[in-house]
Amino acid sequence: MNLPSFIWLWKIAAWSMGLSLLAYFFLAVSGAWMFYTRTAQKPLLHGFSHVFTDKTGGMRLFHYVMGASMVALVLLLLAIGIVGTLGHFGTLGHSSHLVAGLIVVFLVLISAFSATQIGANRNWARPLHIGTNIILFIGFVWVSLTGWDVVQKYLP
Repeated sequence: MNLPSFIWLWKIAAWSMGLSLLAYFFLAVSGAWMFYTRTAQKPLLHGFSHVFTDKTGGMRLFHYVMGASMVALVLLLLAIGIVGTLGHFGTLGHSSHLVAGLIVVFLVLISAFSATQIGANRNWARPLHIGTNIILFIGFVWVSLTGWDVVQKYLP
């Protein structure tokens, strides 16, 4: 295709990837905190425990917002990857980055689905959610490493 430079698209992708990783970090911290407040016998920060407990659902809401943000960012990255690769090369599948990216998208969607299923009657949902997110860490490392190789192809 005879299209203009895709450098603006790669800038959006770079920001989206960075923000996805930041959202993943916030999700890990808020998820660990919710687990701690649900299971701990004694508060970690004795004088400030009321600030950090999740009695009002604030941390849960934050966790959902970060999760929805990460889903949106990962889907944006998928769209950018497909459009950018087709526009630049005319075909897909020039590296293992496509496979890594599709696996990350799949893991993020499984994680999001399982998050919506967590409840008292669905004992399978929480372990699936947590396990998927642990595997997602490896997926993010893989997609970041393969993405770096892809970026080197596009930069002059």
